[in-house]
Parts: sequence; structure tokens; C-alpha cells
Amino acid sequence: MQTFSGHLSKMAVTLNDPITYELRLDELKIPLNEYIGREIQLSFTGRIECFGCGRVIKKSYQQGYCYPCTQTLAECDSCILKPELCHYAAGTCRQPDWGLSRCMKPHYVYLANSSGVKVGITRETQIPTRWIDQGAIQALPILKVGTRLISGLVEVLFKKHVADKTNWRKMLKGDVSPVDLAAERDRLFDLNRAAVAEIQAEHGAEAVTMLTDAQPVALNFPVQQFPEKVTSLNFDKTPEISGVLKGIKGQYLILDRGVLNVRKFGGYHVEFGA
Repeated sequence: MQTFSGHLSKMAVTLNDPITYELRLDELKIPLNEYIGREIQLSFTGRIECFGCGRVIKKSYQQGYCYPCTQTLAECDSCILKPELCHYAAGTCRQPDWGLSRCMKPHYVYLANSSGVKVGITRETQIPTRWIDQGAIQALPILKVGTRLISGLVEVLFKKHVADKTNWRKMLKGDVSPVDLAAERDRLFDLNRAAVAEIQAEHGAEAVTMLTDAQPVALNFPVQQFPEKVTSLNFDKTPEISGVLKGIKGQYLILDRGVLNVRKFGGYHVEFGA
């Protein structure tokens, strides 16, 4: 058995048909699509390194950080999960340079069909990666906005009428049918025109652009067989995880014995073999 080792981070993805995945172990990238249908093994060695400071830690938080880093790094602040709380303009960003390079850049509000229609936001540099990571079979950018804060304000409006979370178990079962995202976009625009106009009045007309001509993107994942029952695998409970790789969707490896959320175990040192 050929083995590779390193610290996990979220899988690298490329929009192909089907989507191409690479398992990242430190600087090493292992092409995963070619392992589908084969027995693979991932063994956690017991070592975890923080993404933020590189320290060896006993427990990770927020998918790969030590607790002190979650309290000091901008990328771990509460406004990452709730962009409508972005406080860069108030001068209280934990790391202003980081905020300037990421939050004060154009963002997109989008619709995705992962386990049904949901609304989400992402930086323009993360299209289509964000959609792939969420396991969406379809996605459609519907608004371009000036900053992360504005994207959050718009998302708050839209999630009154559409979900903003993915049912990950349903997504992994492949129990999702195509929908007319353009029609859903038009419905949301009709419901929120006045509220969007208020945001434009406060932040400038150019702060929000409706993308009425954008076309949906279809995403095809490399899955031979979806699980009938979703069983979550966990390195903290089972250091050695093995099985036949049936497919990959979102940031999950679908094995014949369960599913592994690779992103959840960022910073874990593992050995991969097949």
C-alpha cells in the first residue's frame, strides 16, 4: 500500500464534469477521483496543528484553530458566520488589513440547490468553489454587492423567504431535484425590491447590482453510489477510517461505511493509503 501523510485542510476542487477533487496534506495534493471505487484508509496520528499559529494543540475549534486564535483572528470572528454584523467600518476589525483584503471587496449573493433552494454569499474569488463545497447541483449568482456587510444585509432580507442552510444529510443522499433558479430569483426580487432600494439609498446605488441576465451553473459530482443512510465518521472517535470510496460531494468523502467531512478535521495529521 502506498501511503502519504500530512495535515488535512479542505479539499481542493476544480469545476469539471464531473468535479475534480484533490486531498490536501500540507503542500501535497492527491488526486482523489482516481480512487473512487477503491478501498482507501485514513489514519489520524494524534497530532493537530492550529491553522492560525501553527501550535500543536489537543483540540481544534472552528475547523482547525486553537482557542486563543478563535478569540483574536478576524477570520474566526462572529461576523464570518453572520456577515451582517461586519464591523470593519466601525474601526473595530480584529485585523484591519485582513478585513480590507477580504471583506471590503465585491461579494455575490447567490441561490444554490444543495438540499433544496438556499440563499448564500461569497467573495467573487470563491465562485464556484463555494457552491462545490456546499454540494450544490445548481447555483445562480443573483446580486453583486460592494462589501461583505452589504451581502449580509441582503441575505438577511432574502432568508425570510428562502432557506439559508443546507440539510447535509439530504445533500449526501443525492435526494435533490433540479429547480428553476431563475424563477426563484425573480420571485425574491419582486418580494424585496423596496428593501434592496433602501440599502442602495444608504450605501450608494452602485453598492447593489441585480444580475438579471446571469445563467444557472450545473455541477456534477463524482459519485458512484449515494448512501441510503448517512453515518458520520469521526477521527476523534475512530482514528483509523477505511472503506471503499463511493464518491465525493461537498467536502465529504462518501465511503461504503459512512461519510467523512474532511473540512471538519482541518489541521489533523493523517496518513492516507490505498
